[in-house]
Amino acid sequence: METARPSLTMGPVYYLWDSAKWRDFHFRIADEAPFERVVIGETVCSKRQHFIEPHIAEVIERLENAGKTVLLSTLALVTLERESRLIRELARDSEYMVEANDLSALGLLNGKAHSVGPLINVYNSATARLLAGRGACRICLPPELPFSSVKRVIAETPGVDFEVFAFGRMPLAISARCAHARSKGKIKDSCQFVCSDDPDGLPVKTLDRQSFLALNGVQTISHTCQALLGELPDLAACGVSAIRISPQDCDMVAVASLYSAALDGAIGADEAVDKLRMLYPAAPLSNGFHHAREGAAWVARARDTAQAG
Repeated sequence: METARPSLTMGPVYYLWDSAKWRDFHFRIADEAPFERVVIGETVCSKRQHFIEPHIAEVIERLENAGKTVLLSTLALVTLERESRLIRELARDSEYMVEANDLSALGLLNGKAHSVGPLINVYNSATARLLAGRGACRICLPPELPFSSVKRVIAETPGVDFEVFAFGRMPLAISARCAHARSKGKIKDSCQFVCSDDPDGLPVKTLDRQSFLALNGVQTISHTCQALLGELPDLAACGVSAIRISPQDCDMVAVASLYSAALDGAIGADEAVDKLRMLYPAAPLSNGFHHAREGAAWVARARDTAQAG
């Protein structure tokens, strides 16, 4: 039986990019990138919403005209009444499929077809089946899930499309406080949007000056960049429906094209990894979680030189 080729999904932009950059990025994704579906909407901080709000309609139109399916993301953490109201309205009124990234959205979406994003911890098949019974038809598994668990969840949860987070700095935690603002002498309520100074995240080092994590507003992300390329055949064989690519501040059309070529077998895994390192030199590549190792590890193929995470 021939293995079905997974499609490509682009996740939401986690970072604060200015309005024009966010709009033009999605226009180019619409026109040039081989994604089947694109998730848009503010996921990390509701204060950023007004940067993208003026352009959401035209971005959706451009994506749909290019034949791409659009999903709308919810916030990953709801702490204010206005944020709760925003999600209630989205769940009630959206004509597009909603991707839940917080448990509060799941109750509102109960009984409606929806997607579950990688910020919701789906660690086993019992959870996946529960969510499917409440209307989840697509689940992006968390990036920290090892391949053995991915296989088991998919095998034991029929009727759901599963995605795997295969490129991008990994979302690790989110907080009601903003360490990014605090690091620059600001507070959350008057942050002056200092996170916009770091369109790819603010690197964090340990006291020994070793690279550790990165900050993105209220979100903590990995220092390393998840890169599953040599792993794509195994993911396809176990029934993964889509490969998720999370936007970074680099040529994402080239990144998506590289993953598409790897899925088609048009480029070998070693060559693809070499090219990816050139396309995104800002962070070391990692695949440790997938191999049941520490997330920052790089589990090298035979030809690859071991790389510190």
